[in-house]
Amino acid sequence: MMTSEASTSASSRSVNASTDEVTSVNDRILSIDAYRGMVMFLMLAEVLHLYSLAKHYPGNRFLEWLRFHTTHVDWEGCSLHDLIQPSFTFLVGVAMPFSIASRLGKGDSTGKLLAHAAWRAFVLVAIGIVLRSFGYEKTNFTFEDTLTQIGLGYFFVVAVALSPRWLHYVAPIVVLFLFWMAFAVSPPPPPGFDYPSVGVESDWSHHRDGFASRWNKNSNLSWQADQVIMNSFPRDEVFTHNEGGYSTLSFIPTSVTMMLGLIAGEWLKEPFTLAQRLARFLPACLFGIAIGYGLDWFDVCPLVKRIWTPSFTLFSGGICAAWLLTLHLLCDVVGWRRWAFPFVVIGANSIFIYVASWTVVEPLQEVMMRHLGSLFTLLVGGTFAPVIASAAALVLMFLVLTWMYRRRIFIKV
Repeated sequence: MMTSEASTSASSRSVNASTDEVTSVNDRILSIDAYRGMVMFLMLAEVLHLYSLAKHYPGNRFLEWLRFHTTHVDWEGCSLHDLIQPSFTFLVGVAMPFSIASRLGKGDSTGKLLAHAAWRAFVLVAIGIVLRSFGYEKTNFTFEDTLTQIGLGYFFVVAVALSPRWLHYVAPIVVLFLFWMAFAVSPPPPPGFDYPSVGVESDWSHHRDGFASRWNKNSNLSWQADQVIMNSFPRDEVFTHNEGGYSTLSFIPTSVTMMLGLIAGEWLKEPFTLAQRLARFLPACLFGIAIGYGLDWFDVCPLVKRIWTPSFTLFSGGICAAWLLTLHLLCDVVGWRRWAFPFVVIGANSIFIYVASWTVVEPLQEVMMRHLGSLFTLLVGGTFAPVIASAAALVLMFLVLTWMYRRRIFIKV
């Protein structure tokens, strides 16, 4: 995912080598880098606060659509913004077959690969905790961050990747079923449950009744587990709930998202014909989207990203696979590559961008607004001035990334 060694180097059987700069570093499969770059761009674009424009122009359908897809849904459902983390996670798995093959080709043993996976998992968790501790006087031990969620499941997924191929297909099914079953047999919120005490309105529209109530916000099995997990670490006050409803145990189905990416990466790596590749990707995409949506529709398992329900895992996994397939057809098969160069530049340094999104981008935006805000306001008005300032900050970030890319500077974990 976030290292040059996991760079998804393409064999000549998969993608023809090219001297074109847009082909990416070390003949990497362009579609993977382009996908990663798109995801990181969407994450960075959050600082544009495009969702805020809708309140200035009530009733504007386009801005309402833009607001929906640049923010997370309240609980159930899925927007484009909700697909950023699944895509980020999915791509970790996609890169694994290429990374593992490269390391084995250099003579690394399975034990060395597992040791490296354990170290990388630790570093990812540590970075996630450090980033989430900004603004706190002491370490904020929390595990719902994207990096910590990936780190918690990373070693297990690498172990699966090093196992016989049949396990790559069985493990996701077993893990998802057991995770669903754990919720299914857990008690639902009792009548009169004190939702306001855990930051949820009693009459919130997203409360489910009956069987599906087991996945209600801050009253589910993952919430109960976090009351134990989070209070096992030093805290200024007792943990009662996460405001967004996010939870530590989501790393379990998140690991399945990585495994789905692992399978997709293997399908890209293998010397399949286009027909053989389509025969695998298309049913998988349709199955994931249909089953995930169906589980929600029939109240078997609500589609909730914040606790990464099995239905969301399948639904988002199907979309991620379809996204990757589309880019593969455009970039690797048809050969339309030049348009992807900006995304390749962004995707080549994903760990740098992720950290920068927490540490650099917003301060840079504030600097642009402080020194050029009056000019932006004069040119586009006060409503759009913050958006233009944020866009200027992103342009500067892109220039830095382009400089790093051209000098082959890639941050590793």
